[in-house]
Amino acid sequence: MGNTFLRWILTLCMIYSVSGEGCSLVLKPSRVVVGFGEPVSVSCEATRPVRVLGWESVISAAHTQQDLSVQWKVDSLIDWIEEPICYGVFFTAPRQCEEKLNLVLYKTPDSVSIRPVNHSGPMVEGKEYQLLCEVQNIAPVQYLTLRWYKGQTEVYNHSFAELTSSSPVQVSSILMVTPTKAENGAQYRCVAELELGPEGPQPPPTVTSEPLNASVYFPPTFLDPVPAVLDLTVGAEMTLNCTATGNPTPVYSWQSSNPIPEGMGDEAALTSSSLLPGTYTCTASNTLEKKSKQFIVKAKTKGGMPQKDPCQKQACAIQHCLQANKYVESMCQDVIRDMRRCCESQAGNSICCSGFKDSKPTENQSNT
Repeated sequence: MGNTFLRWILTLCMIYSVSGEGCSLVLKPSRVVVGFGEPVSVSCEATRPVRVLGWESVISAAHTQQDLSVQWKVDSLIDWIEEPICYGVFFTAPRQCEEKLNLVLYKTPDSVSIRPVNHSGPMVEGKEYQLLCEVQNIAPVQYLTLRWYKGQTEVYNHSFAELTSSSPVQVSSILMVTPTKAENGAQYRCVAELELGPEGPQPPPTVTSEPLNASVYFPPTFLDPVPAVLDLTVGAEMTLNCTATGNPTPVYSWQSSNPIPEGMGDEAALTSSSLLPGTYTCTASNTLEKKSKQFIVKAKTKGGMPQKDPCQKQACAIQHCLQANKYVESMCQDVIRDMRRCCESQAGNSICCSGFKDSKPTENQSNT
């Protein structure tokens, strides 16, 4: 009863007490950073004779009338509003003074998570998206910095110094992203870091979210988008490479007036020794877009020089005969038969035969 009354009287006296430089009290340490549920101990020392020296506190209040120091000690600190004050009543002026302990009670978050906002599934190249980082039950929030990482690179950070709550709260941060195809497969992470000053744990305590793996859709892009012109050596193997990158993975189709090698119409590359001169068009497509590329195959001799068409002579003979006979085909049957025989023996090696070998002779045709 007496001790309680004494503390009450001393509390009233503190209204008229001094603190700071004019006070003869020293706290050791002057600033304390302690984790939730951990023990804490601070000493208050008087630098001149003192009548009463003590601690005002919700828990573990203490005082002495004999010693020049008194200790405030808690085995497990869990009170978020605790503000311990050391007070002294002296024999000489100033007769009362007090020092408030700079106490920081902290708690790392229960969880840190990351997710897209108003979106599910893969992202599309060039569109803007929001990623949300949520932090559950962290204190004190004014010491918190949320750091956003893409891979190992920090891309954004968000501090909460303007908030003043000392008890645990929930906070969040948003990162705006506009992905490119280079970011397909990139990992985003959010790290909650409590920077508690030199008295706090070093390095600062952190809690990291599970990574968010970005899946980015982008249209097909050919490794070489320029139309390709290739020289064909008769009998030699040739490859037309239409490979494209894309997400989802592109599917392929081929078109040409010439036959496409069997079983290769949906392949990224045509490889064959029986390709004919002409134009081959490849189309690569996915759910976003279709893109096409042309391959122009020209005949070439094994020695590397352009090959003369083996049926050019017969084709020219037809042209001259038709012109001389006013395009009456019946007058040119001999040279037409020569052309057919040449096409039959040179199948696949003559551009002049393209479209001729399957045609039927007609009377009064004005063009060949």
